[in-house]
Amino acid sequence: MRVNAYAAPAAGQPLAPTTIDRRDVGPNDVLIEIEYAGICHSDIHTVNGDWGPQPFPVVPGHEIVGVVTEVGPEVTRHRVGDRVGVGCMVNSCGECANCRNGNEQYCLNGMVPTYAGSDRDGTTTQGGYSTHVVVDADFALRVPDGIGPAEAAPLLCAGITTYSPLRRWGAGPGKRVAVVGLGGLGHMAVKLASAMGAEVTVLSQSLKKQEDGLRLGADHYFATSDPHTFAQLAGRFDLVVNTVSAPIDVDAYLSLLAVDGALVNVGAPAEPLSLNVMSLIGGRRTYAGSMIGGIGETQEMLEFCAEQGIGAEVEVIAADQVNEAYERVLASDVHYRFVIAAATLR
Repeated sequence: MRVNAYAAPAAGQPLAPTTIDRRDVGPNDVLIEIEYAGICHSDIHTVNGDWGPQPFPVVPGHEIVGVVTEVGPEVTRHRVGDRVGVGCMVNSCGECANCRNGNEQYCLNGMVPTYAGSDRDGTTTQGGYSTHVVVDADFALRVPDGIGPAEAAPLLCAGITTYSPLRRWGAGPGKRVAVVGLGGLGHMAVKLASAMGAEVTVLSQSLKKQEDGLRLGADHYFATSDPHTFAQLAGRFDLVVNTVSAPIDVDAYLSLLAVDGALVNVGAPAEPLSLNVMSLIGGRRTYAGSMIGGIGETQEMLEFCAEQGIGAEVEVIAADQVNEAYERVLASDVHYRFVIAAATLR
């Protein structure tokens, strides 16, 4: 099946319209007519080559929502007409300890990313900046009623990327949670942590988004550029979730943790980060990382968002605006996730 798409032809090159082949629908596959695809900072890192060589041309996009238009003969969990989502992975071995435990994202044999990966048939996976996609039915998520499709698309990456560590490290009533950065990931972390019942603080470079942060559910908002902030908040938080994709002073943020607190990185800067191990030892603190969630946890997150009335704050764009959108993401000029309307590709 030949479909329209937007692809990066080479590292650092603007995305351009193209056509790509989608595989035939296999016994356990679903064909999805894409409605919306979110733009993630990871897309930009990938097409710029920040994370190493890529199998260009690359069609990015791993925040996909659409409608099932065809199912394979062995599919039982989805039907034609269902609204579904596809996140950052489209397959895994299904047999290793991590897959059996519902942590397919940490597949010991390597999960298959939604784009720029090697699919089960040896072809290169291509993502959601396109009109259709064929995926294994086990990696398609049910999008519950009550979440608009455009607002649901970023939940498939930004939502689960922040939901997973918040659940893992116990965000809830009586817990003090800080969110570093109020961007695509950060705004979801604020919404989710607030809905879980935690006391939420945003730590941003300046106060220019303070009104938004409080509206989204934050209880407090501080500027990290203020020299008094780190001294004022020392030892305050049970959990700090760092959502920014730029280098930070790890030791400074570790100083904000209470005893047994955790600083969890979900943003992925291209540059290495360093720390003084005494920052950990001095307060029995943890420095950790977290990457999306398994299929079961992602479905749980979608159900939680539907129950709580949570969706991403989105700006819907046409496909031919994608390069401008990339520039605006890099300039932090988006409130808070760009979403491509796939209808503009048809």
